[in-house]
Formats: sequence, structure tokens, C-alpha cells
Amino acid sequence: MAAGSEVPPLKEFSASMRTDAIVSDWRAGLDPAHSEEENERELYGRAWEAYRDGDYGFGLWCWHECDRLTNNLGGNVREVTRILGPGRYFGFSHRKAVASAVPVDRIYRPRKGDMSTPRPDAFVLPHYQVLCVYLVKAATGDPKAKAQLEIALLELEERRRADPFLRHFETFRDLLARTSGSPGAPSPPPDPPAAPSALRARNRTRAS
Repeated sequence: MAAGSEVPPLKEFSASMRTDAIVSDWRAGLDPAHSEEENERELYGRAWEAYRDGDYGFGLWCWHECDRLTNNLGGNVREVTRILGPGRYFGFSHRKAVASAVPVDRIYRPRKGDMSTPRPDAFVLPHYQVLCVYLVKAATGDPKAKAQLEIALLELEERRRADPFLRHFETFRDLLARTSGSPGAPSPPPDPPAAPSALRARNRTRAS
């Protein structure tokens, strides 16, 4: 297996339904006598090892969990790294590799008011991760992804104030543009990030 900071080679890509079911089983088996941080570290560690073994479905889960903690801790990456464990922060190289491997045609994108159930092989992603996937695919010349990205960006300004995860897409876009030497998609000026106290953030309802 590659070193902890390196992107593992893709061996399989579990769909969201399978990943969520396995993580749910792991969560149910956590020791209630342990602290919240200890259980957080153990749960993330199991998903991280599954990703390191080549299942990018768990990479998607680690990516979002990393950003959820970052939001809850007011953007304190050092504190996030302390909780998750050394070498486990889901950085840009991991995000780019996972986003590049997501099959666009299997992303579950229901229309407004659509109550349909995702297919078992679907990827049910937060909006900001979908944007990252479109961005990476568009950068490789995928015309469908480029068109979908342009449509999604029209709603970005409207949604960004209500969705704290969109700042992570904006950071990803900036890093992708910097590493590829391309201007990337146009970006509106960012809002100043909120900085809630760690105590208040820990008491927030955890994202599903």
C-alpha cells in the first residue's frame, strides 16, 4: 500500500448506498464509553483504511466528513487533523483523484419535487462535491460536464449563502486552476467565513 499522504490506486468504487450502509454498521458498533472524539477518529479511520485499500466510495465519505468537521470547527484545519489523526486529512490530491473517477452518468441529481429513490449503483453527493466532479471532468474536455457545470454555476451565488460547504468547492476550484495553470471557472467574491466557537460547533446536529 502507498504511503499515507499518497493517493491510492483505484480498485473499486462503491456506490453511496453500500458505503453508507457499511459506515452505519461501523457507527453502531462504536463503544459508547469512548469520547466523541475517540469515536470520530475510529469511524473515520475505518473509512480511511477502506479508501487506502482502493475503494474510492469511502474516499467520497472521508472527503465530506473532513469538510463537515472543518465547518463545525470554524475552519481550523489543525484541529480537524488532530481529531482525525496524523496523515489522514483528505487534501486536494485525494479530492482531485476521487472526483476524476466519479462516473457522471451515475450521479443522482433529482429534479425539484422529484421523490424518486436513487438506484443502488448511484452516487448521492452533496452539491459541492457534484460541482467538483463537473469541474474536473470539464477541465479534461468533457463537453457534457462543462455544460452541467455552467448551468450549476448560475445558481452558485444564490445557494452559497445557505450552503457552508460551497466554500470548499471554491477552494478546490482555486487549487485546480493553480495546479493546472488554467483560469478555471469564474468565481464570485467569497463571503467571509463564519467562525463559530468549537463548543457551539460540537453541539450542532451532525450532518447525515
